[in-house]
Amino acid sequence: MTNLTSLLVANRGEIAVRIFRTARALGLATVAVHSDPDADALHVRKADAAVRLPGAAPADTYLRGDLIIKAALAAGADAVHPGYGFLSENAGFAREVLAAGLTWIGPPPEAIEAMASKTRAKDLMRAAGVPLLDPVDPATVTPADLPLLLKAAAGGGGRGMRVVRDLDQLKEALDAASAEARSAFGDGEVFAEPYVERGRHVEVQILADAHGTVWALGTRDCSLQRRHQKVIEEAPAPGLPEGLRTTLHAAAVAAARAVSYRGAGTVEFLVTADGRPYFLEMNTRLQVEHPVTEAVFGLDLVALQLRVAEGAALPLSPPEPGGHAVEARLYAEDPAQDWRPQTGALHTLAIPGDVRVDTGFTDGDTVGIHYDPMLAKVVAHAPTRAEAVRALAHALAGARIHGLTTNRELLVRSLRHPEFAAGQLDTGFYERHLHTLTDGAPDATAAALAAALAEAAPAPEAPLAARLGGWRNVRSQPQTRRYTTAGTEYEVQYHPVNHPGIRVLAATPALVTLEIEGIRRAFHVKHKSNEIYVDSALGAHAFTRVPRFPDPQDRTEPGSLLAPMPGTVVRVAEGLAPGSPVTAGQPLLWLEAMKMEHRILAPASGTLTALHVATGQQVEFGALLAVVQEESLS
Repeated sequence: MTNLTSLLVANRGEIAVRIFRTARALGLATVAVHSDPDADALHVRKADAAVRLPGAAPADTYLRGDLIIKAALAAGADAVHPGYGFLSENAGFAREVLAAGLTWIGPPPEAIEAMASKTRAKDLMRAAGVPLLDPVDPATVTPADLPLLLKAAAGGGGRGMRVVRDLDQLKEALDAASAEARSAFGDGEVFAEPYVERGRHVEVQILADAHGTVWALGTRDCSLQRRHQKVIEEAPAPGLPEGLRTTLHAAAVAAARAVSYRGAGTVEFLVTADGRPYFLEMNTRLQVEHPVTEAVFGLDLVALQLRVAEGAALPLSPPEPGGHAVEARLYAEDPAQDWRPQTGALHTLAIPGDVRVDTGFTDGDTVGIHYDPMLAKVVAHAPTRAEAVRALAHALAGARIHGLTTNRELLVRSLRHPEFAAGQLDTGFYERHLHTLTDGAPDATAAALAAALAEAAPAPEAPLAARLGGWRNVRSQPQTRRYTTAGTEYEVQYHPVNHPGIRVLAATPALVTLEIEGIRRAFHVKHKSNEIYVDSALGAHAFTRVPRFPDPQDRTEPGSLLAPMPGTVVRVAEGLAPGSPVTAGQPLLWLEAMKMEHRILAPASGTLTALHVATGQQVEFGALLAVVQEESLS
């Protein structure tokens, strides 16, 4: 048995914070590492000690295994936990940690290596009798083989994945998938397999010790995905026949035993609409969605990882599961704008209710451009699936999130969608329903009125009558304010007493209470610079004050393409140059930001008159990328 005393977490954000929470409970000292942008991040503030990794980009910081091991030794840590992402599935890093005399909180390097390449892992699983989809050779594809799914052999998290439905698109998709895989993982190998329409993504959590015990800790359904990245996960996977659950558990245990696994891991399967399971991959690390399994089994998987690493033996069988758990990933992104990530200050993050919130942020923190845009994981556990889903939707709907556009509304609508409520889950959910789930922002008229009343209200100590009377100079005329939210402008004319169908019951700069058509409503208001945030049971709104006289310098040349976010230009369309003809919707260049690629499309058919960027160039938000002169219709 090894007796650990101090743990370094080779990661950042919410997973580092979550691991530190367990380490402290076990009496371990904690060590953080951080890049320069993360110098004041929450995971750094939560650690007993922190070591700087000079630089900003992951390649210079969290992917520098040599610097991390040096930090562990300097800080007196005797163990390294990799979290997930970054170096968590890097066999070379695991070996270097062990060679430095440190304890590796993860599986043996040989197990990581065996599962590192999806193509080699499938050969291994085939020999172990685990069911697999037959691979397809891209060089001999016929129309009968379509649709295909292209996948990066060394990848994960949706990077290097493309769906091909037309043979004419195959070469371009292969090139794009290979380029993205090479950029993300340093390995451009891509393979192809049949794309299963309306399949389910079901996985099994495993935990193994060094004494021959392997637990299969139930199933999770992770079918609701965007860009092949999970959004909502739950345990157990609903609606699976008992025979299928048994098959999945047995296959997961066989996969673990085939590589002499130790520690926590996940075996992922694709389940077809008619209930046939196929092995996808094995993640040799802790998963983002591990909290739903913890909730159902009443376990702390991080604590068990640490005990297994110390040499402890697991009981011969796991505890019995109970209830249902659902997790939603709250992202700083705009689902209605091609999942565009958001950066900037997070003024408020407050999620009410009896739910678990794992986050790497607090009020006032900044969401930067270098890392994944996930703000938090929100988890609800209840005796039944319906109760857990309802509790999670209610908590998210009541959350106050100020400063950044998020996918919160999409999550709430997804959880309340009839298909999801009925447990009819598959990976095509957002492909079918994204438009309706993001269409139509809630009416903001009452919220805009509340914003105007809160702005006009002086300090709350003054009596209501005095406040109302002091809101304007000419009592016979209403006051007017203008705001924009979600692309819509609202002009609010408010009168201290008379509003059609509305009575003002109370108003302070932070809280406005209105009676609307006989129903009392509370509107919580927060002011930040030129933004006003209003939260109520009717919805959440972020208003921007409209100036009386717009700045003429805000205008840009027609056809200008501006960077929607800070990022790096990773590709420019082949042959694109000033003078090139373009068609509306044609991809012109690709930006990489926050671990995702984003296409910049031609806004109209015409001619490219200017191209201001090149591959590899870093650009700031709002930078002029190119100009397209729209063709004349005359």
